[in-house]
Amino acid sequence: MNQGKLPRSGLGSLVLIAAVVGGGAAAFAYTAGWLSPGRLTPERMIAALTPPSGPPLGHRRNHAKGICFTGTFEANGSGAELSRAKVFAQGRYPALGRFNLGTADPNAVDATVRVRGLGLMITTADGEEWRMAMINPPFFAVSTPQAFHDLLIASGKKDPEAMKAFIQANPEFGPFAAWAKTAPWTGSYAEEPYNGLNSFVFTDAGGGDHTVRWSLLPSAQPIPISQADLEKRGPDYLEQEITERVRTAGPLRWTMVTTVADPGDPTADPSKAWPESRRKVAVGTLIVQRIEPERDGPCRDINFDPAVLPQGIRVSDDPFPAARSSVYRKSYDLRAAEARDYPRTETAKP
Repeated sequence: MNQGKLPRSGLGSLVLIAAVVGGGAAAFAYTAGWLSPGRLTPERMIAALTPPSGPPLGHRRNHAKGICFTGTFEANGSGAELSRAKVFAQGRYPALGRFNLGTADPNAVDATVRVRGLGLMITTADGEEWRMAMINPPFFAVSTPQAFHDLLIASGKKDPEAMKAFIQANPEFGPFAAWAKTAPWTGSYAEEPYNGLNSFVFTDAGGGDHTVRWSLLPSAQPIPISQADLEKRGPDYLEQEITERVRTAGPLRWTMVTTVADPGDPTADPSKAWPESRRKVAVGTLIVQRIEPERDGPCRDINFDPAVLPQGIRVSDDPFPAARSSVYRKSYDLRAAEARDYPRTETAKP
C-alpha cells in the first residue's frame, strides 16, 4: 500500500492527538482565568478544535470516535496509604468507560490517528465518582492550555511558517513530536498504556498530601505493527478488534499505578515527565468485561471530566483539569442539543 496515503509525522496528524476535551464546572473555568476578558475561553478552544468541514454534530468535540465498556475496578488496598478516598479501600467498584481516538472526526480511519485515549468513571457504593481521561503518550504536547490552543491554530494553517513559529515559541513540543514519529503502533486498544498526565493531590487519612499522577498498564503484551498494516485492517478495526477480543478471550485487565512526586518535580506542567525513580504504588486493577457501541452505549452521555473527584483527591496547581472541565461542559451542551444528528437506534436501552 502506498505509504503516502497516510499522514506520518505531518502536522495534520498532530492537531488532535493531544486533546482530552469534554465537560465541567464554570467555577473551575473562573479559577483558571478562562472567563476573564481577553483570556482563553471554552468557546475559543472548541472553535480551534473544529475542523474545516465543520463540527461533528451530536458528538464530542474531540476524541469523537470511541466505543463504550463496562467492568469493575478492583482496589487492592494499597492506595489507602496515599488517599482516604473510598475507592482505594480494598474491594470491587463499578467501572464505566470509553476507548477513543484523539480526533474530532467520528468517522476517522484508525490508522490516521496517533493518540488513543481511555475515559473512565469509577463509582463507590455511596455514589461518589472518580472520573478521568487518559491518553497513551507518556507526556503532553504542551505546557499550558493557551499553548494547546495555539498549537491547534498553527496546525490548521496552510502556511508552514505558522507551525515553525509555534515550535520556536513552545520548545516543549519537541519531545511529543518525536514520540508521535517514533513510538510503535499497536493493533489493539487492549495493548496500550493509558496515562493520566495531569497531577492531582491525594490526601491520606492523617491529612498528609501527596501529589501524584497515575497510569493504567495493560496485562496484554503489546505487539508493534506498522501504520500501513493497521490501515490494511480497515477503518474501524480497533473497535472491531476490542469487541471480538473480549467476546472470545474474556475480560481485559490494566494495573493502575500511581507515581508520587518528589519536592521540586514539575506538578503544573504535563509536558514534563517525572523521573522513573519516583515512588510508584500499584493501587488496583481495571477489569473490562463488556464492550458496547457508543451510539446506544452507557458511555454516550458521560463526560469524563477530570474535575469530578471523590473526597481524598483534589486538583493541584496543574491548569489543565480546570481548563478541560470547562470545555467538557460546553462540549456536552452542544452535543446534547444536537442529539437528532446522532440518533439512537430503535433498539436503544430505556
